[in-house]
Amino acid sequence: MTPVLRQKLNDSPLARWGVLGIVSITMMCAYFIADVMAPLQPMLEEQFNWDGAEYGLFSGAYGWFNVFLFMLIFAGIILDRKGTRFTGVLSCLLMIAGCAVKYYAVSPFFTLEGTMFGIKAQVLTACLGFAVFGMGAETAGVAVTKIIARWFSGKDIALAMGLQVSTARIGTALAFFISVKTAVRFNEISAPLLLGLLLLCIGLITFIVFCVMDRKLDQSVEENHNLMEGQEESFRLKDVVQMIRNRGFWLIAVLCLLFYSGVFPFLKYATSLMVNKYGVSEELAGTIPSLLPVGAILLTPLFGLLYDYVGKGAGIMLAGSFLLLVVHTLFALPLLNVWWFASVVMVLLGIAFSLVPSAMWPSVPKIIPQHQLGTAYATIFWIQNIGLIGVPMLIGRVLKNYCRTGIAEQPYDYTLPMIIFSCFGLLAVCVAWLLKREDRKKGYGLEKPNIRKM
Repeated sequence: MTPVLRQKLNDSPLARWGVLGIVSITMMCAYFIADVMAPLQPMLEEQFNWDGAEYGLFSGAYGWFNVFLFMLIFAGIILDRKGTRFTGVLSCLLMIAGCAVKYYAVSPFFTLEGTMFGIKAQVLTACLGFAVFGMGAETAGVAVTKIIARWFSGKDIALAMGLQVSTARIGTALAFFISVKTAVRFNEISAPLLLGLLLLCIGLITFIVFCVMDRKLDQSVEENHNLMEGQEESFRLKDVVQMIRNRGFWLIAVLCLLFYSGVFPFLKYATSLMVNKYGVSEELAGTIPSLLPVGAILLTPLFGLLYDYVGKGAGIMLAGSFLLLVVHTLFALPLLNVWWFASVVMVLLGIAFSLVPSAMWPSVPKIIPQHQLGTAYATIFWIQNIGLIGVPMLIGRVLKNYCRTGIAEQPYDYTLPMIIFSCFGLLAVCVAWLLKREDRKKGYGLEKPNIRKM
C-alpha cells in the first residue's frame, strides 16, 4: 500500500515566500555594510589622509580570512554538517562584531597612533574589522543561497533567488545614496557605520525568526521520511573530491570570479570615478553608482522568472558577460565625460548585474547534488573572494603609481583602471561561452526551465 505523505511546510506558498522575505532582510543589512564606505572614499582621503593604495587595501580586506584562512571552505563544510540555522546565526554574530570594529576604527573613539606591519594603525584596524565582517557576510550568503535552494527546490527557484538578490541590492543602493548625506548631516564619517550596526542587529533578529520556521520544515520532512525510503544522502568529505572533478562546477566558479571582479571592486571606486572623470560633486557622486543596484532590484527577478519558465540560463549568463565588457569599455573611452552619459552606462551595468546572477546561482543545483550544495556554494564564494581581495588592491596600486594627474579637483585618471575592468568582462564572455558548450555536452539542463511540470 502506498503511504500517504503529509504536505511539507515549503509546499505552502505563504511559508516559503515568508522565509524568502525574512532571510532577504538579513542579506540587505549585510550588503549595506559591505558598501557603506565606498561613497566615503574622498572623505577618507581628506579627513584621515588615506591614499589610493590604503583604500584599496581596506576594500580588499573583506576577503582576507575567507581566502587566506580558507574560512569559507570550512563554512561550507560546517553548513552541510551542522545546517543552515547554526551557520546563519554564527555568520550574523560575526558580521556584527566586524562592523563594530570597523566603526571603532573611523570613530572619534579611535586613538591609536603610528603603524603596525608597515600599515597605519587606523587602516589596519578597519581592515581587520572588514575582514571579520566579510567572513560573516560571505558565510551568510552561502547559507541563504542553500536555504532558498532547499525551500524552492522544483519550484520558482530562480525567481526566488532573483528577489533575494534584489532585496540585497537595496542595501547597496542605500549605502551609495545615504552614506555621504548621513556623514555630512551628523558631521561624523562614522555615522553611516553606526546605522549599519543597528541594521545588522535587526538582521540577526529576522534570521532567528527563520530558524523557528525551518525547524518546522524539518519536522514535516522527518514525518515523510518515516514513510518513504531513499532519503537524500548526507554529506561526506569525499564528496569534495567528486565536486572538484566536475568541469561544469569550475566553469561556473571561474565565471563568478571574473564577473564579480568586474562589478564589486568597480563599485568601490565608482564614486571616485564620477568625481575624477565626470566632474560630479562629492556629495552627489554616490547617486549615480546607486543606479546600478536600483536597476538590478527591478530586473533580477524578471530574468529569474524568465529562467524558471523559459530556461536559457547559459545564454542569459553569456549575454550579461558581454554587456559587462561593453559597459567597462564605454567607461574607458575618452568620450562624453558628462554626468548623464555616466548614468546611462551605469544603468546598462545594472542590467548586466541582473542577467548573470539571476541565472548563475540557480544553475548550481543543476550541476551539484543537494547534499553537496553548501560546500559547492562556499567554494564558489571562496574563489569569488580572491577577486574581491586582489582587484581592489590592484586598482589602488595602479591609481597611486600610474594615474596621478596633478590636478587637485580631479587627482586620478581612470582610463587604465577601466581597461583592466574591461579585461575581466572579455574573459567572462569566454568562460560563459565555454559553460554553454559544456552544458550541451553534459546535459546539465542550464537551458531548460527550472519549474518541474507535474
